[in-house]
Amino acid sequence: MASLHISSMYLSSFSFKRKHATVSKFRRMSLLVPKISTTNSFQETNASTDTNPFEENVKPKALYDESVRNLNTLNNKNKITTTTKFLAILELVTDRVEMHHNVGKQRDNWNILLLNSINMITLSAATMSGLVATCPGSGAPLLGLKLSSTLLFCAATGLLLVMNKIQPSQLAEEQRNATRLFKCLQTKMEATVALESPSEEDVNDVILKVLALDRAYPLPLLGAMLEKFPEKFEPAVWWPRPDKISQPHKEKTKREKMEEGLVNGWSEELEMELREVVEVSKRKDFEDYERLGNKVLKISKSLAILGPLLMGIATIGSVFVDNIGWWSWTYLVTLLAGSLAAVVNSFEHGGQVGMVFEMYRFCGGFLRLLEETVEVTLEEKDMEKRENGEVFENKVAMQLGRSGFELRELASKSASCRREGIAMDEFASKLF
Repeated sequence: MASLHISSMYLSSFSFKRKHATVSKFRRMSLLVPKISTTNSFQETNASTDTNPFEENVKPKALYDESVRNLNTLNNKNKITTTTKFLAILELVTDRVEMHHNVGKQRDNWNILLLNSINMITLSAATMSGLVATCPGSGAPLLGLKLSSTLLFCAATGLLLVMNKIQPSQLAEEQRNATRLFKCLQTKMEATVALESPSEEDVNDVILKVLALDRAYPLPLLGAMLEKFPEKFEPAVWWPRPDKISQPHKEKTKREKMEEGLVNGWSEELEMELREVVEVSKRKDFEDYERLGNKVLKISKSLAILGPLLMGIATIGSVFVDNIGWWSWTYLVTLLAGSLAAVVNSFEHGGQVGMVFEMYRFCGGFLRLLEETVEVTLEEKDMEKRENGEVFENKVAMQLGRSGFELRELASKSASCRREGIAMDEFASKLF
């Protein structure tokens, strides 16, 4: 028993020493290892476990949706602003149509009223001069007739000078053309609003067209009236002149693309056909209108000078009309000059020579516009930016009063005549 007690004591002391050595060893190791904050680690662990793993993806998507909504709102505001501008211009164009229509009717009335008034005054003055020369006697009655005749001739001369200066028949034709062109512009604008939202480019294009029409057909007479007797015939220009098209470098040439097939309805044959039609319009139609316009211009200038000249002779003759002596023969000059002045006035303004001249100006402008439209379209090398070729061909054909088949026949006939050296005997337009 004593031996067992001694051995147990030995074992317990050995275990105590071992534990003490182990604790000392760990204390020495703790001095070498840095301290770690368990509190922060615990908080970070809790924070990482509480965070939604999809939150990082949700925030960018929300920002994207918000930016898209803002962009759509901005685009809608821009569209609304552009449409408002376009509708405001459309309202002004509608007002222009009514203004030019009313002014055209007014100036047509001027032509009728001034023509009838001048002729009645002239014939009345000539009748009074005849009575002075044929009635016997002298005194206050004959003096009154003579003075009245002279005053009426003076009034008729002044009115005729004003009438020849402004040419009311030509003014009325100008306003009729302006009304028709503004109506065409109004119809196109209404179609644009009905089919699609107008763009800023549409707004700028319409503004340029309205300003060009205002310059071509002004409403006021003083300071802005078109010259009624220019030095030579010039066609009317009521459209904005197109700018030169800058052609960027293309990978494939136009011919290479057309050889692959039709591109937006265009082909080499169609381009050659349109060029031939433009050449026929230049050589035949435009030259003919230019020749006729210059002739009408000369006639109008001659009549505008001859009428007041005859009226002035009648006015001077009425001063010397008498029934005594050789002065009695002056009434013949007065009567002849007054009658011829009435005839010239009737032919000039009753026949509306100014209106005919303006009609030729408009027809020449129509052909010039057609020529520029075709040339600008063919200068555009990018086929996709052009108007569809078949649609464009039909538009040109209808503007010339032809069908597409007749237009192709005209082009082939023009090409064959040029190869054979024969003059073309057909005009491009069948309308004018």
